[in-house]
Amino acid sequence: MTQYGSQSMAAPLKRVLMCSAGTAMRGADPARWHYGPQFDPARAAAQHARLSALVEAAGARIDWLDGADGLADSVFTHDPSLMTDRGAVILSMGKALRGPEPGLHEAHYRDLGIPVLGRIAAPGQVEGGDCVWLDPSTLAVGRGVRTNGAGIGQLAAILEPLGVTVHGFDLPLWHGADACLHLMSVISPLADDLALVHAPLLPAPFWQMLRARGMVLVEGDPDEFAASNGLSLNVLATAPRAAIAVAGFPRTKAAMERAGCSVATFEADALCIACEGGPTCLTRPILRQ
Repeated sequence: MTQYGSQSMAAPLKRVLMCSAGTAMRGADPARWHYGPQFDPARAAAQHARLSALVEAAGARIDWLDGADGLADSVFTHDPSLMTDRGAVILSMGKALRGPEPGLHEAHYRDLGIPVLGRIAAPGQVEGGDCVWLDPSTLAVGRGVRTNGAGIGQLAAILEPLGVTVHGFDLPLWHGADACLHLMSVISPLADDLALVHAPLLPAPFWQMLRARGMVLVEGDPDEFAASNGLSLNVLATAPRAAIAVAGFPRTKAAMERAGCSVATFEADALCIACEGGPTCLTRPILRQ
């Protein structure tokens, strides 16, 4: 039975890596981690538990990451590694405080018997939130504050033997270097031919590529995007046209539903809104099929 493999953003989610907020975020200093005033570790842990219940209800098995005590951002397991159908790529973080996390992912994959295909090495930087599979042979990567050209070049070299072409796209600075605008801050795939987007911040060549591929682009509500610092758009596809989203953004939810999607929501003000990472960021798919 297949235990790993994921070169899709919306195929049915079967196995996923997560990290307990109750452990990682216990005692976290919000100023040090750049968290907002809504951050509360106890409430964040409860909200994370609700997300994990929704992930399991969608049919996915959760593998829990160990060794993350004191590494508050390690709950955002999407960023330190990338999964392919042949094994994992260990990435390199653009946020210095997150430096130990790729090593935790590598050790976890080795314990699971999942091959490691390669690693992004300094001065290269790539975070998983900047990586979007458009199909199994096409990966779009955002070049910005957290991911650089050297990292994208290394990633392209690692994936080339798999028949994967990597396309890099420049991202705007948006709220500055301390904030986090990933490529996945402005697009959430909902199916192979459908994505939720915030078009004003999409790189124009990326938008053109999506349109040329026949993607249907659902516009998230711009006021909700601004009010949530982009988290209204951070939506986890658990299967084609089935997703998990942060509660409190009814116009964006309704736009997805009009496009034929079912959307489950969870309260996440103390976890996602405060800490700049949504349900996609909180999950690293290991197996989609």
